[in-house]
Amino acid sequence: MPTPTKGPRLGGSPSHERMMLNNMAAQLFEHKQITTTVTKAKRLRPVAERMITNAKKGDLAARRRVLAQISDKSVVHELFTSIAETMAERPGGYTRITKIGPRPGDNAPMAVIELVLEPYSPKQATVKEAEQATAAAAPAEEEAPVETDEVSAEASDETSAETAEESTEAAEDK
Repeated sequence: MPTPTKGPRLGGSPSHERMMLNNMAAQLFEHKQITTTVTKAKRLRPVAERMITNAKKGDLAARRRVLAQISDKSVVHELFTSIAETMAERPGGYTRITKIGPRPGDNAPMAVIELVLEPYSPKQATVKEAEQATAAAAPAEEEAPVETDEVSAEASDETSAETAEESTEAAEDK
């Protein structure tokens, strides 16, 4: 959770900031993406993600917690039915902030905050785990006694063969 700022927040009181962020979260859930300033988008992200986490729980207490922040029941229903189902497998990172150009009137930095609705693929995490497992197994295999002259000769043969293959591939690409 980000550290709260001191003093006036987003041009108003703390209660006004909470109301603005709750309204922006409702608009985000309704339209799936909104355009706002970078500062407001960064402040909106933890609020929206906390609501999505509550919606994933799906029980009555979680629904009441979200209803305390968003008064529109149709938006809360959409959050609990469609958005929570699409985010069910995702462990976090439900929103994406993309910076766009400055606003024409006052040159304020603008951003688009959107829900990540693509299906979650845990493939990247399993690849990293497999690499770590092979790295842990590799030192155990290298502990066998091998003469150093043979190892250095084999290593030089392998590197020369790899560079020859790379140079032929580069020539074919041209």
